[in-house]
Amino acid sequence: MRCDLFCSVVDNFGDIGICWRLARQLQNEHQWQVTLWVDDLASFQKICHSVNPSLASQWQHDVMVRHWTAVLPTLTESDKPDLVIEALACTIPPSYLQWMASFTDKALWLNLEYLSAEDWVHGCHALPSPHSYLPLQKYFFFPGFTEQTGGLLREQGRVDSLTKLRDSTELQQEFWQQLGLVDAMNYQQKISLFAYSQSQIRPWLELLARSAQSTLLLVPQGQLATDLTQLYSELKTGRFDDKSLSIRILDFMPQPMYDQLLACCDINFVRGEDSVIRAHWAGRPFIWQIYRQEEQAHLIKLQAFLDKYLQHAPPQQKDCIEKLHMAWNLEQDISAEFSLFSNFSEQIQVHNKKWQEYLTQQQDLASNLVRFAENKFIMSRNFS
Repeated sequence: MRCDLFCSVVDNFGDIGICWRLARQLQNEHQWQVTLWVDDLASFQKICHSVNPSLASQWQHDVMVRHWTAVLPTLTESDKPDLVIEALACTIPPSYLQWMASFTDKALWLNLEYLSAEDWVHGCHALPSPHSYLPLQKYFFFPGFTEQTGGLLREQGRVDSLTKLRDSTELQQEFWQQLGLVDAMNYQQKISLFAYSQSQIRPWLELLARSAQSTLLLVPQGQLATDLTQLYSELKTGRFDDKSLSIRILDFMPQPMYDQLLACCDINFVRGEDSVIRAHWAGRPFIWQIYRQEEQAHLIKLQAFLDKYLQHAPPQQKDCIEKLHMAWNLEQDISAEFSLFSNFSEQIQVHNKKWQEYLTQQQDLASNLVRFAENKFIMSRNFS
């Protein structure tokens, strides 16, 4: 099986993060030959350090990576894939579609949509849509949290390995040393903070600084790290200390290491789509900052997720988790909401384990995608 996967990098990391995980899983676990077309190799290099942004094509972890430019290279019949994935609202070039349409035995075309917990996706998942003028049709493939969707990206053995790390002090110490944070285990609380801008974050940071509990706040490079550097000039060196609070700016790291970071932290702030899925597999308490949309449309999507995630949570836990999520996504001062959330952290982790077990009983996204494609190929051969 040969697959062409198109990725347009929109917010630097989320889209390419998802596509890179999917490409590797299709290759590693399903033995597909994958070509990943990416329009921003410099951003890609941040999460896969071996990528060379100056190359038009290159092999990375047994995946062929090609630079998606305004003018595509000439494609021949030997380049023809069995499956074409148009990922996350990107638009495949018209020249490529015309090339696809020129074959009698046409490739299967999937539109991999953004993650959604809304119930309407159940009726749209796997539906076909004919092209307006070419003899092609594409199928909509929705990731999601129920069996009526395409599921979530989850590599084989990932949850087990993160659980083992989460439960082992020795393995955590090895991880922190690998990251260069040899004193991390000395802090009573470790929080990862990956977020978009937060205009009212300072009162919460001051609360952490005044706390009787020592906190190590780990901030991956990005918009929020830049904003915090403007708040605290000392962070230009990568570190700021204030009483009980120590803030560290983290360099970009490969995806498996980021997954480990989430498993080693007590609380994880995550943003967008890729990191929130990783937070599920880490099993720690998390706060999700959903991708912002005009007219606060993202809050409806967030509430749809919270309704599913907290369906069986005790009322007090549900209330404090919802309030913290909404305050964080509205860029409000979260000091009071976070204090209550912290008090429930052990109970929230127990709830997350049950939620994780529910999700892992479902098939993962890559496997669902492979099964869908193979069924379509079988039907096509039988029909012909």
